[in-house]
Amino acid sequence: MLKLTLRNVLRHPLRAALTILGMALAILAFALLRTMVEAWYAGVDASSPVRLVTRNAVSLMADLPVSHSAKIRALPGVTGVGHAYWFEGIYVDKKHFFPQFAVSMPGYLDLLPELLLPQDQRLAMNRDRQGAIAGRKLAARFGWKVGDSIILKGTYFPGDYQLNIRGIYRGRDPSTDETMLLFHWDYLNEQMKKLAPERADKVGWFLVQISSPDLAAPVSEKVDALFKNSLAETLTETEKAFNLGFVAMTEAILVAIQAVSWLVIGVILLVLANTMAMSARERLGEYAVLKAIGFRPKFLTGVIMGESLVLALGGGILGLSLTPPMVWAFPDSVMQYFGVFTVTNETLAVGLGLSLAVGVLAAALPAWRAAKVGIAAALRRVG
Repeated sequence: MLKLTLRNVLRHPLRAALTILGMALAILAFALLRTMVEAWYAGVDASSPVRLVTRNAVSLMADLPVSHSAKIRALPGVTGVGHAYWFEGIYVDKKHFFPQFAVSMPGYLDLLPELLLPQDQRLAMNRDRQGAIAGRKLAARFGWKVGDSIILKGTYFPGDYQLNIRGIYRGRDPSTDETMLLFHWDYLNEQMKKLAPERADKVGWFLVQISSPDLAAPVSEKVDALFKNSLAETLTETEKAFNLGFVAMTEAILVAIQAVSWLVIGVILLVLANTMAMSARERLGEYAVLKAIGFRPKFLTGVIMGESLVLALGGGILGLSLTPPMVWAFPDSVMQYFGVFTVTNETLAVGLGLSLAVGVLAAALPAWRAAKVGIAAALRRVG
């Protein structure tokens, strides 16, 4: 059976090669698009069930007074509180985008155990008011080393900010973002008191650690109740829900990407089905002879199904093997927007499963026709 299947595949080498190549390109496109979608959701998957985020109830763009921190910390079930602000600064050129956060050191790092930083670098960071830590990927991107000084030009926050790289962290998990820059909120606040006093003593959000995931709902309600009817009402949600809020801003784009990825699979299914229909039609007389000498319909079904699976799986495996090199070859202009951009085992498994499914579906109708065709009718069509 295997020998016959391979001979049938190689009967038209050019057709087989083009079909395998088309299948490979389709699976490659599907895997790349799926990897892109997974990269958008990487922050959601990495969320901790024992962390909450408290932000302004009006909008994420609205700030909160830093004095909220003490009241939140006093609530039962709360084991830690840190605050942060998104810092939209420019490093050298506007195209050099990367996540920048002014955070409450050292407490904020204690709430993020997935950021692994050597103890000596942590101490150096805490002692230096202008200290900063960078993710391993971010440091590699710009060639930063511990001890280097950089300057961020503020946009929303006026002024130039000189920061000293005191540490380079790495992620504990594959889904940990290694492209962030964190520096002292106190340093930013001091500059605001000089340059824009109305923005001083303000934060973007509070990161709240709780003792158990079961306390997420009651603690969230208590936090928001503390500041109800105040000038700065809050909205508290799990870290996962908070990160999903960012993803929801681009949900239409993600839906479009997913639709295109499945459309690509649909197109290659039609192409392979057409190829198998042509092959079956060309060999109809041969199938009639095989049936005449005693081969059963299920044998013919196996021959056609086997040929389709060889073409589909050959192209699928080729496409999946090309996916990791293609991901690594993505330009920095694209990679800078993804904290985590890697091909997962799940994506490879889905791609392989789709290849198998396409092979079976493409051969289903030609195999059924070959199994049902009458010997006399098939031989009359020869020539």
